[in-house]
Amino acid sequence: MASSSPEATQWWDHLQQLDGTGDLSHIAAAAGRALVVLSETYAQAMQHDLHRLAATGAETVLIGGACAVEGILRVPANAALRRALGGTLTSLNVRTAASWLEHCTPGHLITPTAQARWTAWAAEAAHRERYARTPVPDETVISFIKEMKRLHPDSSRTRLLRLLRDKGMACEQKRFADLYMATIGR
Repeated sequence: MASSSPEATQWWDHLQQLDGTGDLSHIAAAAGRALVVLSETYAQAMQHDLHRLAATGAETVLIGGACAVEGILRVPANAALRRALGGTLTSLNVRTAASWLEHCTPGHLITPTAQARWTAWAAEAAHRERYARTPVPDETVISFIKEMKRLHPDSSRTRLLRLLRDKGMACEQKRFADLYMATIGR
């Protein structure tokens, strides 16, 4: 996974050079429609391709992304839907796409009825999550990781982060991953 737009652009350009089958505009033109699910970083890297995709006139929905593209219906990421869709924020766009498809008319990605159903559902399902967690220093997180691995040696990093947060401690996912790797080494 790229951590910056330049890295994502490099990844996308490299992918395009592999065999040429990744050209979104050709794929969408052949199928007549496209559902594109992108993080903000990758959408920025693929901006030129998204504009070419829009120019095909194919029925296109962009889930997530970075900004509106004329000719493409964009359904932006909405963290308030995480509770209704389940899972983590990292994979929210994928679950949003699955839910979008459930609201669609078979054979079509975009219809006024589907858009109305989605909008009504999203408004009803939206729930702004608020956490009352206390930020803790690295030493506390490291101590927690060591103790939990001692008590539950088979627990995954994700599970340990969930346990830490359930105890009311705040730790950003990447920071926890870095501390876990430095502590456990895998």
